Amino acid sequence: MASRAGTVAQTQDLVDITALLDAYYDIAPDLGDPGQRVVFGTSGHRGSSLKASFNEPHIVAITQAIVEYRAAQGVTGPLFLAKDTHALSEPAQNSALEVLAANGVQVLVDARHGYTPTPALSHAILTYNRKAAPGAPQADGIVVTPSHNPPADGGFKYNPPHGGPADSDATGWIANRANELLENGLRGVKRIPLADAQAADTTGKFDFLSSYVDDLPSVLNLDAVRDAGVRIGADPMGGASVDYWGEIAERHHLNLTVVNPTVDPQWAFMTLDWDEKIRMDCSSPSAMASLINRMSVGADGSVPFDVATGNDADADRHGIVTPDGGLMNPNHYLAVAIDYLYRNRSGWNPASVVGKTLVSSSIIDRVAESLGRKLVEVPVGFKWFVPGLLSGEGAFGGEESAGASFNKLDGSVWTTDKDGILLALLASEITAVTGKSPSQLYKGLTDQFGAPVYARIDAAATREQKSKLGKLSAADVTATELAGEAITAKLTEAPGNGAAIGGLKVVTENAWFAARPSGTEDVYKIYAESFKGEEHLKQVQAEAKALVDSVIA
Repeated sequence: MASRAGTVAQTQDLVDITALLDAYYDIAPDLGDPGQRVVFGTSGHRGSSLKASFNEPHIVAITQAIVEYRAAQGVTGPLFLAKDTHALSEPAQNSALEVLAANGVQVLVDARHGYTPTPALSHAILTYNRKAAPGAPQADGIVVTPSHNPPADGGFKYNPPHGGPADSDATGWIANRANELLENGLRGVKRIPLADAQAADTTGKFDFLSSYVDDLPSVLNLDAVRDAGVRIGADPMGGASVDYWGEIAERHHLNLTVVNPTVDPQWAFMTLDWDEKIRMDCSSPSAMASLINRMSVGADGSVPFDVATGNDADADRHGIVTPDGGLMNPNHYLAVAIDYLYRNRSGWNPASVVGKTLVSSSIIDRVAESLGRKLVEVPVGFKWFVPGLLSGEGAFGGEESAGASFNKLDGSVWTTDKDGILLALLASEITAVTGKSPSQLYKGLTDQFGAPVYARIDAAATREQKSKLGKLSAADVTATELAGEAITAKLTEAPGNGAAIGGLKVVTENAWFAARPSGTEDVYKIYAESFKGEEHLKQVQAEAKALVDSVIA
């Protein structure tokens, strides 16, 4: 961990906003550099104008590609257009609107001229499509956000009519078409001036905040939270949830304090992450240091809140801080949430499964088994949970990176994208109903199922090695033991749906590791867990690295 991690940012850490915005308009990408082309990861296209990877040509090309894609798919309803608080988000939203309006697409932007969390966009799409008459045009959306990435970054994500992240077929087509448009000097891109786009008959307003906040009682037991008087501290961390938390408190009469309502595109108030970068990662103890310190026990033994929560810039992730446990590990909270929800949601399909990504903790497997629920393990990426959430057959889906969503009290869909606000509020419901903090409840789970130790490390790898790792088959792994235990499974496909995981997972009775190539750096990531303690975990990690290196050499 770097020496200044967890300390407040200093002047030298702050991005030059003027230079960032100038670069957005002035720099043209060099398409001979792979890093300057359009590339969709698990959460859309991301980059920085200062690195020529998120500039106006990228955005107008991607938007034109989305216009053509949705037309080919027969999507003719309104497109919801939202943005977060990153400095590049507003100019990118404006560029997108210029292209959408020129193409005659009906666009709905925020009625309050504010910021919109990713889950509020997903909720808006689903609500519109649910209320539409059978056969009527369906809505989709674009959210301009790089999520928890640093202030210099921008992001652009497409959500089809199912409300969740677009699948790889869609993003692959969109990226290829966008790069084709860039290569052709943007010939084929339709565009009108911003003032004309804003005044176009096809551009309208939508109250994302009211649609989302007013519907929260359909998915959470807020009566219990209010009646118990749970004291909530909510930190938007300078992100898109900033106005939502105050409205949630007022409209639902909760004892909720917005800890920090500041919006600053430099994020000068943030504490630095583990690598001394400003990053709005609400699962990071370094990035969440201010809120963690605020929850410290006073001299009189008191704490300011029963539950404190943080969200990243687009509020699709959650961080849960309790008086007795500090910042909860995301895996620990997912286990508690699953155990609580499947015991307290009588309106859910009694056969609904538990969804998790294959790099999430195995304590979730043990919790699901104790609940008598089938576990569905999928590759990394929230898109894999979309079908189950829509049908109610998978009422909960969660990722180890602090992203999750679950269905309404009656079992119908709430969002098909990650919802950090929802999971943050769930912590208060859990506290109100059980009388215990989520961290106390996790201790109870470990008493019952064992206490896993979990970590992720990065290992250097060339582009060729990363490609080889992504194409491994189970037969390529000849080892029979891992850290003194017999290997029980070698997976290159997710057991829940048979989809390729783009890497390898090796499982024993009390441990596992998964190795996946990074999409942005010359490294591969090793996720590992052991139910036999720290030393055994280190042995698993060392043997995992040696095993992977041997098969990709």
